[in-house]
Amino acid sequence: MADGKGDVVLSIRGMSKSFGRNRVLDHINLDLKRGSIMGLMGENGAGKSTMMKCLFGTYQKDEGKIYLNGKEISFSGPKDALENGIAMVHQELNQCLERSVTDNLFLGRYPTNSVGIVDEGGMKRKAAELFRKLGMTVNLSQPMRNMSVSQRQMCEIAKAISYNSQVIVLDEPTSSLTVQEVAKLFEMMRMLKEQGISLIYISHKMDEIFEICDEISVLRDGNLVMTKSSKDTNMNELITAMVGRSLESRFPPVDNVPGGTILSVQHLSTKFAPHLQDVTFDVREGEIFGLYGLVGAGRTELLETIFGVRTRAAGRVYFKDRLMNFNSAKEAIEHGFAMITEERKANGLFLKCDLTFNTTIASLEQYKVGPALSNPKMVKATGKEIKTMRTKCMGPDDMITSLSGGNQQKVIFGKWLEREPQIFMMDEPTRGIDVGAKYEIYELIIKMAKQGKTIIVVSSEMPEILGITNRIGVMSNGYLSGIVNTAETDQEELLRLSAKYL
Repeated sequence: MADGKGDVVLSIRGMSKSFGRNRVLDHINLDLKRGSIMGLMGENGAGKSTMMKCLFGTYQKDEGKIYLNGKEISFSGPKDALENGIAMVHQELNQCLERSVTDNLFLGRYPTNSVGIVDEGGMKRKAAELFRKLGMTVNLSQPMRNMSVSQRQMCEIAKAISYNSQVIVLDEPTSSLTVQEVAKLFEMMRMLKEQGISLIYISHKMDEIFEICDEISVLRDGNLVMTKSSKDTNMNELITAMVGRSLESRFPPVDNVPGGTILSVQHLSTKFAPHLQDVTFDVREGEIFGLYGLVGAGRTELLETIFGVRTRAAGRVYFKDRLMNFNSAKEAIEHGFAMITEERKANGLFLKCDLTFNTTIASLEQYKVGPALSNPKMVKATGKEIKTMRTKCMGPDDMITSLSGGNQQKVIFGKWLEREPQIFMMDEPTRGIDVGAKYEIYELIIKMAKQGKTIIVVSSEMPEILGITNRIGVMSNGYLSGIVNTAETDQEELLRLSAKYL
């Protein structure tokens, strides 16, 4: 670590930013010490992403100054920031999936030899040396598409380090990582910290913030409301700072009473990799059924196969004792099934459209007046879901891209709630959502279950899967390794089951 532990490497003074009438940042003052890890927390829409985009030059700030090593800086864009020692690893990775690891590492800055030809050998040597220093074993020639989300995330961190960055911002880096992968990431972060590199760690996961961060700063409604040493604060104080109120518990009481079997999955296997193997289980009416497992265990593939978007090789799905082997998502939707996907930007949203379009797209028939769609009916329905989900926005005609990630997730929830589904499958539904909004989502899930809706929820967060479910099915390498009653299990049993077929 750098000698002067109190030495400030990055200083933000009086930063403000508005979008029209909406003031997103209000005179932010923030100092980041050299060789330290700062946790940055706040509800969705609090201004975290906007502050980072102003730092990187993606947005131009309205007021304020930024200093790096005591020198005032103002970047014209992310490339300028990277070349001057500030890097960011985004939650939603932007990589060329058909290109190799080495290509992605050097995109936009291919080294050339004396005759101007790309130096492939030099690139591979530099890449191999970088990953060796980081203690990572990576096949440099494989396409990025063949790697898991966690491996791709590690490659993005390696790329940030390769720019000799003094400051690295990590935006929700553990949202798709297993417990073991999080431990590996934290090991890497501590190593970077010892080398004098400073990190800003954006996360909604309280346990991780206290484990890895030296200081914690909290944004609320565009204001910096707290900065404290992690040793001098606690979870309750953080929650109060973030949401302006205290939450007595992280999870509401799970007081739904499941009925009889409504969904039966029998001997389900998939035709194409990654394969599911002979998966059999039943889910009851009004039940919250969790699916846990390591990344790549087959949880998402199971939901997609039931929903009709992945090809079955064998097996049957029965809904209310009727065979429902769906061959498309359209069939599933028409029979009362809904699904929230893990990658909301890739396959959950229409990014070039507004909230009204994204909220009503799955239920267009009910907004017709005669043969034509009624825009007033669509806007009214969108307004209702904005109110129900407490979505932070200016109104139904906002572009979906103007919302924070968590508020985009709320729009997806609203879209499916408009259809009043009977079976609601959710793949990482609280990924990238703050603690206050998470609690609201949990309350909604439990309320739906009490109304007789059946919920199947995938989560990589063990406290979450233990906190909001009635039973948990554990996937391991494409097999269902066991089903446990939530009230009678613990983290150790879930981990043991998740490793059963590895």
